[in-house]
Amino acid sequence: MARTRVRFAPLVALAALSGAVPLLAGCGSGDSPGPENAGAGGHKPVVVATTTWEGAFAKAAGAEDVTVIVPPSVHHAPDYDPKPSDLAAVAKADFVLYAPFEPYAAKIKEAAGSKARLVEVNLDNEPARAGAEVARLGGLFGTEDAAERWKTRLDGEVAKLNGELESAWPGGRSPVVVTQVFTAWAADLAGATTVGTYGPEPVTPSRLASLSAKRPAYVLDNAHMSTGTVLPDSGARQVRIANYPGEDLDLLAVYRAAAAELRKAMAGA
Repeated sequence: MARTRVRFAPLVALAALSGAVPLLAGCGSGDSPGPENAGAGGHKPVVVATTTWEGAFAKAAGAEDVTVIVPPSVHHAPDYDPKPSDLAAVAKADFVLYAPFEPYAAKIKEAAGSKARLVEVNLDNEPARAGAEVARLGGLFGTEDAAERWKTRLDGEVAKLNGELESAWPGGRSPVVVTQVFTAWAADLAGATTVGTYGPEPVTPSRLASLSAKRPAYVLDNAHMSTGTVLPDSGARQVRIANYPGEDLDLLAVYRAAAAELRKAMAGA
């Protein structure tokens, strides 16, 4: 199996490049012309991803040369403010992957050279949507076979984790949960019964009362958008769910980590 080469844009090194590498503006949107079937003929697509989440989708789709701009140590990636030196890496890219909720997406667009194709990624870990997005990226990269193999692995991993979590249900019954809108996929992974969602906006007192009244056993909180204890007086156990992968850009590890947190919570019920 080919090894994915993951690079993180270092500030000091790229600062030296910022004066030498032109940042070409005016390149349009994700539908702009770009390298079609970049993986064809043995050419391996060069991908720049804004965060490890986009980078993980690229890796799953078969990309082997992936540069990530926002360091994984940044807990809330949308708050990161890329410097011009950070964006120099896009000049050599075939594809630049970003998400629309990232406020620096406009800077990414301005920095992309005429060669790079800008691709807006649908960041959703719900397995069916994640698989569809990986397949789409594989089509863009010319790495369809790799994307299909990853989708097969995803299906097997999700089925395995779902079975393990259902076996761990307290009392053998589907747990009742409230979940942050971007971690609902984890509730589905556990086969949980979702009785309410919250976010991404702050939880109002009336919404808090409404969610507490549903008497959830667990609250699935988004680790990257946490506002602290969501239902402090409800008795619900709060479970930390992470959407972003680590430096290895292993998206399957995100599912395994979520399952581990859920098993731990249910074992303590």
